[in-house]
Amino acid sequence: MKPLGPIPMGFVALDGELAIGGRKASALVEEAGGTPLFVYSGAMIADRVAHLRACLHERVRLHYAVKANPFPPLLALMRGLVDGFDIASGGELERALASGQRAQALSFAGPGKRDAELEAAIVAGVTLNLESAGEARRALAIADQVGVQPRLAIRVNPSFELRGSGMKMGGGAKPFGVGEALVPALAREVIGAGAEWRGLHVFAGSQALDAEAIVEMQGRVLELAARLTGEIGHPLPHLNMGGGFGIPYFAGDRPLDLAMVGGALGERIAALPPELAQTTLVLELGRYLVGEAGVYLTRVLDRKESHGATFLVTDGGLHHVLAASGNFGTVVRRNYPVAIATRFSSEPEEVASVVGCLCTPLDRVAEQALLPRAGVGDLVAVFCTGAYGASASPAAFLGQGPARELLV
Repeated sequence: MKPLGPIPMGFVALDGELAIGGRKASALVEEAGGTPLFVYSGAMIADRVAHLRACLHERVRLHYAVKANPFPPLLALMRGLVDGFDIASGGELERALASGQRAQALSFAGPGKRDAELEAAIVAGVTLNLESAGEARRALAIADQVGVQPRLAIRVNPSFELRGSGMKMGGGAKPFGVGEALVPALAREVIGAGAEWRGLHVFAGSQALDAEAIVEMQGRVLELAARLTGEIGHPLPHLNMGGGFGIPYFAGDRPLDLAMVGGALGERIAALPPELAQTTLVLELGRYLVGEAGVYLTRVLDRKESHGATFLVTDGGLHHVLAASGNFGTVVRRNYPVAIATRFSSEPEEVASVVGCLCTPLDRVAEQALLPRAGVGDLVAVFCTGAYGASASPAAFLGQGPARELLV
């Protein structure tokens, strides 16, 4: 038997069945027209943002990282909850603008921006987080061609990384950002060319649950930004401090101590150096805002026994929840939080593996999990799938196609 991850707080049973947003899973599936289905709780997202704001210094602005979940109704919701969006492609730019978000509240990062993407962002008035000197010069040339003053910031590749993070985005050789030592000269070049100087972007890592590591990282980001500002010789209007806030996925994971993070950051803000006295401070968060608010519902198509093992075969799988299958950045596969949605109040009584419909042994949703007895027609719920689920999975693999999505 292998343990399941912890089901996020806020999910309850209604008539013995999992309820999301006050409605039973089976009713949501009927409304959506079938399974597989991602359901996102708008109330849980709003509560998370409100809790964040209560824990953070009033000077801190919140940006949503669209890459976490670009579902259009969810973006429309987020537009009213946060102060801006961070995007990483021309496609995300289109979705962000379609949501009603102001172009001036968007920042665009990513190491491989095409000329057409740079032009679209410049014309719209989006802040570009430059990833290299070459990209800076392309952006300046394009801006000159279209006759628009570009809004330019520099993404810094810091000498440090976020300890314990799931993905390390800083420190050493990286495709992301400009090395610390090269930033001042490039910033002066950008400013001298007539661009609107928008500041710095420092993203050292993601998916960290260690509050002390995040506190340390944020302190180092502020120190770095102050030093670079002094070397650049121009005021720093904007500092995107990145994010890195993780959520519990696996057995033994503990929620991030947000009070510790917010308290420590507040103390640092109260004692900021002169270089940052007028700087707008931003946290860029994705999965922390939406990850635990999402549930993937998939229906059991077959129950089978093989050499003494029980398998629940579903109509979903890794083509929609690649991360939950263990094939998205994890070294050792562990179980996400999973439940039998239609038997949410029932006691577990058997060990079974939940697998998808693809003809590959990689398609494992839950392995040797202790679950209530389930059969054909039951719904399986995979939690913590509000981020890096539908848009981060190979939906076209084996011709399966995308899952349905619903915001409630």
